[in-house]
Amino acid sequence: MVFDKEAGSSSQALKAPPPPREDTPLLGSQKSLSSQAKTFANVFIAIVGAGVLGLPYTFMRTGWVLSLLTMFGVAALTHRCMMLLVYTRRRLESFDGFTKISSFGDLGFIVCGSFGRILVDVLIILAQAGFCVGYLIFIGNTMANLLTSPTASLKTTMTLLSSKILGLNPKSFYIWGCFPFQLGLNSIPTLTHLAPLSILADVVDLGAMGVVMIEEVIVLLSNRPVVKAFSGFSEFLYGLGVIVYSFEGIGMCLPLESEMKEKNKYGKVLAFTMGFISIMYGSFGALGYFAYGDETQDMITANLGAGLISILIKLGLCVNLFFTLPIMMNPVYEIIERRFWGGRYCLWLRWLSVFVVTLVALLVPNFADFLSLVGSGICCALGFVLPSLFHFLVFKDDMNRTAWWSDVTIFVLGIGLGVSGTWYALQEMFAAKV
Repeated sequence: MVFDKEAGSSSQALKAPPPPREDTPLLGSQKSLSSQAKTFANVFIAIVGAGVLGLPYTFMRTGWVLSLLTMFGVAALTHRCMMLLVYTRRRLESFDGFTKISSFGDLGFIVCGSFGRILVDVLIILAQAGFCVGYLIFIGNTMANLLTSPTASLKTTMTLLSSKILGLNPKSFYIWGCFPFQLGLNSIPTLTHLAPLSILADVVDLGAMGVVMIEEVIVLLSNRPVVKAFSGFSEFLYGLGVIVYSFEGIGMCLPLESEMKEKNKYGKVLAFTMGFISIMYGSFGALGYFAYGDETQDMITANLGAGLISILIKLGLCVNLFFTLPIMMNPVYEIIERRFWGGRYCLWLRWLSVFVVTLVALLVPNFADFLSLVGSGICCALGFVLPSLFHFLVFKDDMNRTAWWSDVTIFVLGIGLGVSGTWYALQEMFAAKV
């Protein structure tokens, strides 16, 4: 469950391969190129994350048929935009004067100059920090939920959730409880030492997903709630944001293609991986909605019944997200240290970043609403708008009409969906506070 994206060092890094950093694949190395199987694993690790936990709620809000259609549509569009980046880099590297373009930020610098790199840097920071905020919200809400009795009435449950621990509500208490430990973990200077934790987190997440799906099947066999297939346009925008968030991984596209032994097969491997993840996501989201119907919670783990297995799943997910958070923050540190500290390690900037992320997590009430906001407001721009823009600017003199319309359509669609989805997500978040 890693989202290690972006962002090469300064433009001088284009002349020599940089040391291992956030855009270094967790599996494979520069000296040994990746096989198709290893590339599949790297893409899977880069994409699959905590967003999957909000998919059943999204299916409930959007309707299961519309959600599935959106799921496969976003997967296809994400694949297309990832390949646009690959084609753009190959074209630029075919020109004299360009050597190794190792990251999304490097590509932005070559195509649009300093503005292009700044734009990519800002979006990467917002996306990665947004993922970390989502993790802290999940940890806080899940630990607070564990304090309540699954058999308690709604009134009693709300009373317990609103009770104070050392003067703080339970969610805030657990988020602040993570803070000093995250200061320590985020002080680790190199991603290499943290990578095994991320791989372990993905393994545990897959195991937890499997157990949750088994639980959902059991519930479905005894309880068949009424479900809807479609919802309105505003609900579609909500679901789109969460689904785009769940597929975010475009920052790893260029490093993974560089690492692959048979680069001509990268597109097929990427398409297969996206299709596999789509089926997995769709099954998980649909089963959760079919099992719990309108009672589906914003985090599907909140629907799990009492028992040791349920508690272990929730605790396991919290522990893994806790240890994955510093990996997700690593691209943020690479960018801010490069821009504000000469590319050198800076402890106080890292601690300030953790503090800001913690404060935002305390202010956001709903996990799924926040996923929708990040997906619509940031991931649409990062995943759809910029790849189509960069491809268009590099190929505009040689494009046929079909390719021209394809890039323009993706660009306009990304902006339209991003703006409208962000507006709706903000409305939902503010409404949740009332």
